[in-house]
Amino acid sequence: MYQLKKICTAMTIVGLSSVMLVGPSNAATTGTNKDASPVTNGVSQQLNGDSKIANSLNDLLPTIKYTTKNLPKSAKQVNDAKWSAGQKIDRTTGTKLQALLNWHQHGVGPVDGYWGKNTRKAMQAFQKAKGLKVTDSLNDETWQALRASERLTRQPILVNYTLSDDDVNVKTTNIPASAEGKSELKGMYYESVTEALAEKFHINEKYLKSLNPNATFRAGETITVYNPGNPNTKAVSRVVADKTTQTLYAYDDKDNLIASYPTTVGSSTKPSPSGTHTVEVKVHKPNYTYSADDDSQLIIPPGPNNPVGIVWIGLSKPSYGIHGSPDPARISRQASSGCVRLTNWDALALLGTIKNDATVEFK
Repeated sequence: MYQLKKICTAMTIVGLSSVMLVGPSNAATTGTNKDASPVTNGVSQQLNGDSKIANSLNDLLPTIKYTTKNLPKSAKQVNDAKWSAGQKIDRTTGTKLQALLNWHQHGVGPVDGYWGKNTRKAMQAFQKAKGLKVTDSLNDETWQALRASERLTRQPILVNYTLSDDDVNVKTTNIPASAEGKSELKGMYYESVTEALAEKFHINEKYLKSLNPNATFRAGETITVYNPGNPNTKAVSRVVADKTTQTLYAYDDKDNLIASYPTTVGSSTKPSPSGTHTVEVKVHKPNYTYSADDDSQLIIPPGPNNPVGIVWIGLSKPSYGIHGSPDPARISRQASSGCVRLTNWDALALLGTIKNDATVEFK
């Protein structure tokens, strides 16, 4: 298994023979227009076509089959929500806004229905991509642009999903605080079934529970979840890690802004590097080797609660990379040790689309 040594600022990458390169190379990377559609019809994250990107994303992301039959009243209110200038963004309209931004490939982090800085940043990235005036609050021009596609707007936001045996029989564990305790685990698994489900559906765990107050989360049970739609399927040639906005911007080979992701980029004590670098390695489910102050080392096994999550995209700048996170709710709200930290689902989406020698700029 691929291993990482001490995260970011003091990390050495070893075991290059076991590097797993996934996603697009530098040719034949784009899918068809059908592949690229964020619109779903009862199935999310199952892309059509036979492009390298579509195949890679289908391998990396779970397929979600959903229905809109017998939706709770609260879910229907979200799906039918309308907004007009001057209206307060409550949790109903906030969920719809977050969904529309996500479906336009500008991520808001875990969907929670609240207006916050990650939602604002996603809105501003959308405005930038569409050539709109960049604002601090939602305006009618932006709302209409988000709803310009009738097919996209008709897509349900909250849906019903029937839990399978695989959903509820996920491996779970209690994650100890110490590196030594973590190294003794068989895997850095989820700590609960609801944590796993929240990550699968890109939703805040507390919000998932509030949507399903009487759920037992057992196989065969139908619950209400957020419909994540389909990810970006355009090849990413360049990304910019903006330290000021704490956002990762993704561009195609024509320098069009095609996606953005909320991120944590370094900290005041452990800043990220400056300048321009390139992608060197791409790894799914990496190990993590912790180096203590006395130079002893501990190998922390892979899993979603690994310190780098389930993705490592290593850069030409030694010991730095783009990676996932064990704590998606804190993206943009905590410091990193110099690397670019994303939610696990955003890291997977980027892993499936970023070119092997893509440019990574720190701004």
